Amino acid sequence: MEAFLVSTGVVALAEMGDKTQLLALILALRFRKPWPIVAGILVATIANHAMAGALGVWVTTLLGPDVLRWVLGGSFIAMAVWMLIPDKLDDEAAGKAPRFGVFGTTVVAFFLAEMGDKTQIATVMLAAQYGAYASVVIGTTLGMLLANAPVVWLGERMTRLVPIRIVHLSSALIFSGLGLWALLG
Repeated sequence: MEAFLVSTGVVALAEMGDKTQLLALILALRFRKPWPIVAGILVATIANHAMAGALGVWVTTLLGPDVLRWVLGGSFIAMAVWMLIPDKLDDEAAGKAPRFGVFGTTVVAFFLAEMGDKTQIATVMLAAQYGAYASVVIGTTLGMLLANAPVVWLGERMTRLVPIRIVHLSSALIFSGLGLWALLG
């Protein structure tokens, strides 16, 4: 249960102000069809985070416990620093016509946007730390939906409710805490 709850919370916070959240906003404002957009986010996230979680569990078979502890601790602290750098969405992605419909466009755009993103890397690290593949993937997927679905339904109003800088600082503190916990634990 801990792996699920931590994964959900970490990814929900990490996603605030992230490029995929900006992508969700752009898709919502452009297409004004929330259900296919949210469904596309769900499918893309499951696919992306399932691969990331598998990678995280696989890494634990390669590294010994002491090396893994240092790699995870350093990685979580690096994520804390990365959280302090706001993401920007490329303008060229916003102007393309939807070749695959709203759902297909969302799946492709979100899957690609998540490659190498903070939440994908966090999923790898959480799966490696907890060794609980299903709990981590379900948790990180729920975290993505918790952060992105309201943006799709509420649009720009949602982004004004919480100062993004506060969310980024909170996320950085959580990642720092996870890093210290991994290093000391």
